[in-house]
Amino acid sequence: MSTLTLATGRSTLADRVFTRGIATDVVLIVAGAVLTAVAAQLAVPLWPVPITGQTLAVLVVGSTLGAARGSIAMLLYAVLGIIGLPVFSDATHGLGVVAGPTGGYIVGFVFAAALTGWLAQRAWDHRIIGAIASFAAGTLVTFAIGLPWLAFSLGLNLEQTLAAGLYPFVLGGIVKALLAAGFIRLAWFGITRSDSAKPHHR
Repeated sequence: MSTLTLATGRSTLADRVFTRGIATDVVLIVAGAVLTAVAAQLAVPLWPVPITGQTLAVLVVGSTLGAARGSIAMLLYAVLGIIGLPVFSDATHGLGVVAGPTGGYIVGFVFAAALTGWLAQRAWDHRIIGAIASFAAGTLVTFAIGLPWLAFSLGLNLEQTLAAGLYPFVLGGIVKALLAAGFIRLAWFGITRSDSAKPHHR
């Protein structure tokens, strides 16, 4: 008998820890949105785009949950903020945040989680190099959507857009991708060790 689940495709890290099922999926999705909300409050104030822990959370959530559940978690995060919960950076909320200069990054989170999750389902996160490449790709997706949105919202030219929305975040993006890769790889290492320690029955 098949179990109803929002997870699709190959197993991810979450599937190695929890049994697939709709109730588990809902809990994991909510947890992913909450983790992103908490990480959003770890911020260095900059204008117009603050440096936050959101992107780190997005990479971890996408890789851990997979494409479907990871992107749904980011959609839930955005919806929670739009309806009034203070989940965006600096405890802000409302449709105005998503429609404003930084809204493209929030929209980009959905696609970044989907991409890193899709790559995780193809075992990219099982090796440190693959994990780093996966998270770098997810980070690039966020900027690919966030930068044009920022430029349009504030009427910036290319040089101004890069100075305001990219250059201050390059080093942090690299560090966050490395941290996420290290965390995920360590988690897989622990699971592999646990599996090898279990007695095998013939």
